[in-house]
Amino acid sequence: MKSVNTYFMRIIRLIPALILLSAYIVSCSVRQVAVDSKDLSYLYNPTKSPLNPRYNIANVSENESFLAVKFFSDELYFSEANPQGIPLASLLLTVKLYRTGQGRFLSDTAFYNLTIHKEENQQEYTYKIPLKVAPGAEYLAEIKILDRVRLQVIQAFVPFNTMSEFNRYSFRAQGHFGKNEIFNPVLRINEYVNLVYLRGYLDSLYVSFYKPYTSIPYPPSMLLPEKTIDYGPDTIIAIPYSDTIPLMFPRHGIYLLKAGRDLNEGYTFLNLGTTFPNLTTPDVMLEPLAYLVSEDELDIMRESPRPKVALDEFWIKCGGNIEKSRELIRIYYTRVLYSNQYFTSYTEGWRTDRGMIYIIYGPPDKVYKSSDGESWGYSKPVIKSSWGTRYRVRDEYIFFNFKKKQNIFSENEYYLSRSETLVTMWDQAVASWRKGIVFRLDNPEEF
Repeated sequence: MKSVNTYFMRIIRLIPALILLSAYIVSCSVRQVAVDSKDLSYLYNPTKSPLNPRYNIANVSENESFLAVKFFSDELYFSEANPQGIPLASLLLTVKLYRTGQGRFLSDTAFYNLTIHKEENQQEYTYKIPLKVAPGAEYLAEIKILDRVRLQVIQAFVPFNTMSEFNRYSFRAQGHFGKNEIFNPVLRINEYVNLVYLRGYLDSLYVSFYKPYTSIPYPPSMLLPEKTIDYGPDTIIAIPYSDTIPLMFPRHGIYLLKAGRDLNEGYTFLNLGTTFPNLTTPDVMLEPLAYLVSEDELDIMRESPRPKVALDEFWIKCGGNIEKSRELIRIYYTRVLYSNQYFTSYTEGWRTDRGMIYIIYGPPDKVYKSSDGESWGYSKPVIKSSWGTRYRVRDEYIFFNFKKKQNIFSENEYYLSRSETLVTMWDQAVASWRKGIVFRLDNPEEF
């Protein structure tokens, strides 16, 4: 009996030591991840957010603007778990309107509970929110949308201004036949639209045609001024104004529609080719290779009598075999496609500074936005620092900072502030792609 008691006493004495050992192991192996509430990286990562609404602003008077929000049916989550037993999507939409320019002041707020009934054959649902504004001011609409079914929140920032009664916000574009509001200024070939002036009477409309902008940005490692459109219109024509006249823009390029010949503002439509935003022909697919090849290499492929063969040979040489090259093609051109969706301004999204970084480095791990720009962070290799017997994991990022640039065509133009990111690993990234490895900053040893 004594030996049994002694055995149990030893077990009891071991328990505190085992508990301490377990706590020590957990403290060394478990990493607590802090939630970064300011991170908006989901905006540019389609795998992180199922909702991708579209937004429009229209200044209908000196003191009132309307925010239009469009949802796509296939992105909404319709649930029949409701008393009616019918498919419903439930959203909470909140808007905070800030007056910017000199500081940041809350100007107006709006809250809407949206219950969307699924209608057969309806692909889009559009809602309009009135906002109180004042003339001669700059604004930023901060929008948050809560999907009550998925319990997910998305956020967006929409800048606009009331500086003039003839700027882009004084017009509304709509389909000529269906009268549906148009959220995307990029028009399809043979698409007819109306342009509605919201601030009174117009006698004439002046259409300025600019040739397409086809330059690509310098690599981020080159400390050179940003490229931008630096030429005037090729043609200007005047047409009688009517909000019902059908407009169609068949020629590839930029169309600025103005209320006066001498005005330097108005509404822009874009014709970016027959396939945009998709890449369905070898000729179109060759152009984004400009980030991976020299100008001479690209010219040789362009001049090839069989551009598809030239394109296939390039990717097979990178991947080493057909299966690997197909995977490289899928990833690279998916990024080109999303660049066109996210970053198009007066040129294709893939030709912009943000498009260049997105294609080569991938969707950013961190995105921080402000009224004058945005900052993208990419994870560097994990660093473990030690203090005695304890280890701490430290996250480090390479940041690319983009500054917002005002122009007469688009509110979506940003340029890379190259002087703020001196270490970019651009050459290593390009070399990685050409060796058949999709580059990531946090995994550079792979190449």
